Amino acid sequence: MPTSPRISFLGCGSMNEAILGGILAGGFPKDRVTATVRRAERAAELRVRHGITVLAGSEDEAANRNAAAEADVLIVGVKPAGVRAMLTEVGPVLKPGAVVVSVAAAVPLELMEAALPAGAQVIRTMPNTPAKLGRGVTALSAGTAAAPASVELVRSLLAGTGRVVQVPEEQINAVGSVSGSGPAYAFYLAEAMAKAGAELGLEPELAVLLAAETLAGAGAMLAEPGADAAALRRAVTSPNGTTEAAIGVFADRDLPGIIAAGMAAAAERSAEITGELNAAS
Repeated sequence: MPTSPRISFLGCGSMNEAILGGILAGGFPKDRVTATVRRAERAAELRVRHGITVLAGSEDEAANRNAAAEADVLIVGVKPAGVRAMLTEVGPVLKPGAVVVSVAAAVPLELMEAALPAGAQVIRTMPNTPAKLGRGVTALSAGTAAAPASVELVRSLLAGTGRVVQVPEEQINAVGSVSGSGPAYAFYLAEAMAKAGAELGLEPELAVLLAAETLAGAGAMLAEPGADAAALRRAVTSPNGTTEAAIGVFADRDLPGIIAAGMAAAAERSAEITGELNAAS
């Protein structure tokens, strides 16, 4: 496009900052980005780290409205319980045709559309934190008034954060249980591997290094075109070997079932939060 759109981030916690970092790493011009935060100290930190305009609510009570008023794309990253109030606050100052993107888990499109002026273009996303390294996965679902060109604009902006997929909104909770929460599962596994390694006699620092680098390397292999997790696992699992012994224990204790139950709990909790948000409206 001849001129890059103006992007405003309302709230810049870990998820919105991850997206911000991915977008900037993809070459998006810093002078077209504004972010808002509550505290002046956090604003100063983000200015130094990213070189963008950051407005602090503690210094300017109109910070969110001012950032929203100039935005072509508004990325809302406040906690789910605060999304409705935020959209109600900034809705009256939005540009005609502005696109509002939510990264808040469990906040449905219907709630967002109800909080904004009629006909507002709304897109719901489910990103994950590897976005800041350009290795994230973001699923998006478009609202009833979101034009195809607007959806494509958001897709192109988020491309700097990693893979972007479009799904029906009813699949967002399932997506969240896989990729949204998924990095935490990998970190949990790394913690467990490192602890077990130390218990087997390794220096704790070495065990942490081995676990982290092993998971990072395995992830890189999975990211190769045509990679298949089951085939990669089988290639490492020699008959009657050490890896087969470990996999046998995992299977005997139903690790796949444990993982499935945990992911189901994540999806169910997301649905519960949606219900709570709707009940509060």
